Amino acid sequence: MLSKNQIKLINSLSQKKYRNKYNLFVAEGIKVIKELLNSNYELELLYSTTDVFYVPTEKLQLITEADLKKISKLATPQIALALFKIPEKSETMKAVNFAVALDGIRDPGNLGTIIRLCDWFGVKQILCSNDTVDCYNEKVVQATMGSLARVNIAYTDLYETLKNTDLPLLGTFMDGENVYKTQLPSSGIIILGNEANGISPTIESLASQKISIPQFGENQSTESLNVATATAILLSEWRRG
Repeated sequence: MLSKNQIKLINSLSQKKYRNKYNLFVAEGIKVIKELLNSNYELELLYSTTDVFYVPTEKLQLITEADLKKISKLATPQIALALFKIPEKSETMKAVNFAVALDGIRDPGNLGTIIRLCDWFGVKQILCSNDTVDCYNEKVVQATMGSLARVNIAYTDLYETLKNTDLPLLGTFMDGENVYKTQLPSSGIIILGNEANGISPTIESLASQKISIPQFGENQSTESLNVATATAILLSEWRRG
């Protein structure tokens, strides 16, 4: 049975300040938990309604479905919830020849999907501005479906980091070059901006090339693509080239 203190702790991790305080984040569901268990993430404690995970006995607490509902943030709780330790956060970019940079992405679902897309297309590095949503937000973790374990994510002063790289910087803009008619470099950093405002002027000033995804539909009231959808198209084009 879960104690009141356990319930209070787990529910508090919905807020970034408590994730930072306790150095823990929440993962839910069999797939996500198993992916993280098979990674470098360190398990703090696993709460499960059934023993289907290969974890040390002292790291497992069997609970009832009623208890799981008290701590789950899912509409339909998925058997288990785990607490993992947040590793020391990276502020620098790994030595890679291709990366994605995110300037002010705020929606957890978008960030989670972008992390999953980077995993799919073999992008090992994401650079996030400090005002991008926390990658350990439970909605982000859920949306990654475990890809969080395979992509390095650094929160940094994005302007300074991009200013000091030798890689080409490809900014995404509505008035950029048609990505389908542009030869993309084999190495570089693709920059994607905030859902409402796009790439900030300071980051825009660093872009060595501006690219866009052209609109083919006749309905001009469709102003822009969802940022995660745009990421999928751009990474696909990069890999195709």
